[in-house]
Amino acid sequence: MLRPIIAPFEGYVEQMMRVSNTSLVHVDRNRYSVPVRFARQAVSVHISANQIQVVAQAQVVATHQRVFGRDQLICDPWHYLPVLEKKPGALRNGVPFVEWNLPLPIQAVRKCLLKRPKGDRAFVELLLLAQKVGLEALTVACECALEAGTVTAPIIMNEMRRLTDPGPPTSLEWPDGIVLTLEPRADCQRYDHLLGETHAH
Repeated sequence: MLRPIIAPFEGYVEQMMRVSNTSLVHVDRNRYSVPVRFARQAVSVHISANQIQVVAQAQVVATHQRVFGRDQLICDPWHYLPVLEKKPGALRNGVPFVEWNLPLPIQAVRKCLLKRPKGDRAFVELLLLAQKVGLEALTVACECALEAGTVTAPIIMNEMRRLTDPGPPTSLEWPDGIVLTLEPRADCQRYDHLLGETHAH
């Protein structure tokens, strides 16, 4: 999700960088992830004493806690979700996803689905929906499925949609004095009459 650029603060340093093919920027010999749609693009990296911000198209597209040392990978798995959409098998051994710290109910559902044929594809579909409606909805839906003992992607997706459904629209209140002068009738033969005899088949 794009966020407004945070105003500069004390110790703020800005550097222009090009995102790598693997969607990473390098700061002080450490690597930080960026959403894959910005791979190979030039971005502005805002560096403070404790935070790294990546800015593209005048929006903050990635934020990480700054780490010190060398050769460390700081990765947000959500940045690589489009990769899973094309290659769901990466969910099993892809570096960003192996140690993904998801809520426990989601981890339990993931473990259950990955034991089934095409379970990785099913779990990726849940993640894609969660990206739109929120991780909390996926967590609650997974809890419900686990409690009911029916852990399937369609049931969890239906529960997520139910949780995030805005509900039916409120009924309109008509102002006084507005009435129909001619009530509608469910009478298909009246159209034959309007066409006239010359159009009769």
